[in-house]
Formats: sequence, C-alpha cells, structure tokens
Amino acid sequence: MRVLLVEDEQPLAGYIEAGLRKHGFTVDVALDGQSALDKCEITPYEVVVLDRDLPVVHGDAVCRRLVQRGVSRVLMLTASNAVEDRVGGLMLGADDYLGKPFAFSELVARVHALVRRSAPARPPVLRAAGVTLDPARRSAERDGRLLRLTPKEFGVLERLIAAGGDVVSAETLLDKVWDEYADPFTNAVRITVGTLRRKLGDPPLIETVTGAGYRMGG
Repeated sequence: MRVLLVEDEQPLAGYIEAGLRKHGFTVDVALDGQSALDKCEITPYEVVVLDRDLPVVHGDAVCRRLVQRGVSRVLMLTASNAVEDRVGGLMLGADDYLGKPFAFSELVARVHALVRRSAPARPPVLRAAGVTLDPARRSAERDGRLLRLTPKEFGVLERLIAAGGDVVSAETLLDKVWDEYADPFTNAVRITVGTLRRKLGDPPLIETVTGAGYRMGG
C-alpha cells in the first residue's frame, strides 16, 4: 500500500510518515505542491494525504489535478475544521477530509478505507498453498501456525499470493513494497525473500525463477 504524504511542516511530516510506516504503509514524502505533482507523474499512489495550505503549488490546485488524472484517492488535511472548509475541500474532488489536530488512529483508519476503495476488488483474505493472509488485520498463518512477519516480509508475501502463481520480478517487489529511496541495486528483496522462506518453513513455497523473479508454489 503506497501512500504519498504532502506536508510542508517537516516535523509533522516526519511524525506522520513514521506512524504510517509502523502500520505497514509504504510512504513517500513531498514538502510542496509541485514536488507532489512531480512524484505522482512517476509513481501511481493508492492514496495521497494532502495538506491544503502548501507552498509553490497550493493544495487546492494539486487536488484538482490529481482528481483529473483519477489515479489516486485524496485525503485532504487542513488546519481549519470549519464546515465551509470541509465542504470546499470535498467540492474540489477530495475523497475525504480531516482537520488538524487529528487523532492518529483516525488518520490510519481513513487511509485504510481509501486504500480499499482505490484497490481493485479482491478477496478480503488471500489464500495459497496452506497460507492465509489477512491484509486488513495484517496477519498471516501457514496451516494454522501464526507467522510473525516484518512489514516488508508481509508485503512481499501479499504480492506473491495476489499474483496467483505468476512470476513477480524483484523490481516490482522493490517498487511496490519498498519506497522511492530504495536503491535499485540493493539486495533487500533477495534478503527479505530468504527470511520469509525460513519463517514459512517446509516444504518450500517460494520459487526463484532465474532471471525473472519469484512465484508462490506449493
């Protein structure tokens, strides 16, 4: 679940980014409106958490352009929580609106709700080869045994199960599970797949397809 956070107050941006990452989101950050638009040209975000009062390009203008593209859900943040401001934000095309200050649990719940709306329809619980993965609860089991996975391991397993036996390249996993700061030459995917294999146990479920990537077997 890849999220773009657009917030010009760096301490607040760092706080929100860290909190969203703890809840399993992959988060990129933009500190002004133009940077946000530039990042959205490159990366298809499922949700954009957008501060309204932004430098360079105002949040209203950013929202309009994102709505025109129709590729991301927009959660607009603002220091004003007046009814007319909430209505104004929604009239711009934002999918949701949250006034500052806000309870972080509410922000997480709203982002989760928008992710569900932006994602293609899929079973709420994924299953393959004795593995059961519940994205909403962030839980995974194999043959009834709880798997204690890191957020990256969970993300890789989710992508592999969702692929339905198709090969998923390391580049795709790096793009979908990590973030924009990931080194394209890193061995993070290989290491994460290795630890995931050990946690899944025997018989092995993840197959390496030489020169192509990985797929779920079993």
